[in-house]
Amino acid sequence: MNQQLAGFAPAPVATRMENHGHHMVKVAMQTGNDLFARVGSMVAYEGFVQYEPNPPAVRQVAREWMTGEGAPLMKCSGDGLLYLADYGADVVVINLAGDSLSVNGTNLLAFDASLQWGVERVKGLAKFAGQGLWNIKISGQGWVALTSRGTPIVVDCGRGEDETYVDPDALIAWSPNLKVKGKRSFKAGSLIGRGSGEAYQMGFSGEGIVVVQPSEDSTDRLRARG
Repeated sequence: MNQQLAGFAPAPVATRMENHGHHMVKVAMQTGNDLFARVGSMVAYEGFVQYEPNPPAVRQVAREWMTGEGAPLMKCSGDGLLYLADYGADVVVINLAGDSLSVNGTNLLAFDASLQWGVERVKGLAKFAGQGLWNIKISGQGWVALTSRGTPIVVDCGRGEDETYVDPDALIAWSPNLKVKGKRSFKAGSLIGRGSGEAYQMGFSGEGIVVVQPSEDSTDRLRARG
């Protein structure tokens, strides 16, 4: 191999799911250990990997998905190495060890099919209709890959003494045990978030984390939905 290209060769497989650079994830596929991934996210694979778009398990959950915020999913199965990406976005790999995570559907790249998952309404935001009231809750033992428009930050909400406020267009995921509420700041559109005349934030309190991306441009989410 050309020495100038050798540095980009994949490293030996060490775990089920790991980053290859900042913008790609490598998944070690094994028969019986299926994966759900965003439709169109496959950029390369080695071995024998099959794809099933909109499998029955996804169709069943999608009936509860009233906003259409999420991305279509495909089931990946077989043996080999699978490489996934999403238009050059950063990819964050998480190993859930019995934990839970509430994820914005547009930031969900892939997750183990063995994980428990479903669409849930975000409590405390009923009066803010249209601001992402539905999320995907994932829990159990397994791997999850999220996308971020730039390097994300993970905010530890501590023990509830202070509240953490996030622009909803910059929000990726959070611990589902956190309390969530909405807040409007009128005539502050040029100072906080994006908007004309008012800004809207989501407030979190309790013990847990919030994952935030540096881009709060809603066009990123619209492009991801397509």
